[in-house]
This record gives sequence, structure tokens and C-alpha cells, in this order.
Amino acid sequence: MALALVFSLSFVSCDSLKNANDTQKGAGLGVAGGALIGGLIGGNITGALIGAAVGGAAGGVIGHSMDKQADKIEEALPGAEVNRVGEGIQVVFDDKSGVTFATNKADLTAKAKENLDAIAEVFIEFPDTNLLVEGHTDNTGNDAYNMTLSEKRAQSVVTYLKSKGVTGDRFDVTAYGETKPRFDNATEEGRTKNRRVEIGVSANEEMIEDAKAQVD
Repeated sequence: MALALVFSLSFVSCDSLKNANDTQKGAGLGVAGGALIGGLIGGNITGALIGAAVGGAAGGVIGHSMDKQADKIEEALPGAEVNRVGEGIQVVFDDKSGVTFATNKADLTAKAKENLDAIAEVFIEFPDTNLLVEGHTDNTGNDAYNMTLSEKRAQSVVTYLKSKGVTGDRFDVTAYGETKPRFDNATEEGRTKNRRVEIGVSANEEMIEDAKAQVD
């Protein structure tokens, strides 16, 4: 089984997949066993999105819709990091995106609210998705404090998006505190980038069933 999984991972990273467009990547990752790969990556939005892949022709339909939504998010929030992952989208809010917080606080700044206004419109335009929201901090301060702070910041983003009309049952919130850094906490620049909120966008059951119906 382990050997088979290694071959699956090798297949996903082959040249044909690297050269594929985002829609094709969505289908290919699902075929290669998204749940297993997601479990190996584990514990973050990237793993969750790959693990949620449907794959096959239906995955390609979903990927095409996600291509459109990712483009809209980039237009709405040029400073955010927007990545297509499998059949989903990863959005990273940090200092560059303008979705920021006061020091040691979970209150959104005026600029953060302005930028969330823009992305809320995209989420409302594409209603058939689930939104996984993660909160992260740098490693400054107490572990338990950082965990609580990261959860409060993620909840602040969710609460604000709900207030702008994004349906509440689409959200799932996870706090990681300082446990999932993306950059080196030994530098000020790295710590700044690690203070972030990430959103994973994946197909909900309605989108999945609609995609399957289109290819039947």
C-alpha cells in the first residue's frame, strides 16, 4: 500500500500535471487519491482541499468553476495570496492583503473591513462552496495565548463576512496559534507574515452533485 501511494504521489507531480491548467489539475489530483494525499499533508488548508477532491470529470467541472472564482478573488483583493489547490482555492490574508489586526488584538482595522467587503461579494456570487477559515500567529508570547488569539482573529473575519451577507453555515473555523508557521519566526519579516488568516474554498455537496450531473 505504501509503495502504491508513493507511485500515486509521483504521478501527481509528473510533467503532464505540472503543465496542466487549473481545471485539469483538479481532476488529476482527485484521481490520484485526494483523501490519502491530504492525510499525508494534513493539518492545514492545503491538505484539506486536496483531501476533499472529487476527481474525474466531475472534478474538472468543479475546477473550472474554481478557476473563475479565484480570478474574481484576485481582482477583488490584489494583495492577497490566492492559490488554486486541487479542486479548491487557498486565500492567505496577511500584511500585504490589508486584512490586518491591531497588535495583540482581534479587532479588524478599517482597511481590513474594506478589503473583506470586496471578497464577501465574491463569496456571495459563488454560493455553492464551503469556507474553511484558519487563524495563525507568530511565536511571540505564550503558546496558549497565541492559540486563543488566532481563534479570535479567525472568528473576527467570519463574523464580519457574515455581517456582509455570506451565509453562516458555510464556515468552519480552526485555530493553529503558532504551530503552523509558513515563514521563519527568527526574523521580523517572517513573524509579520506568520500573523495571518487563511481561507480554504471547497465545493459543497450541491456543487458536487451538480458537477456529477453535468458529466453523467
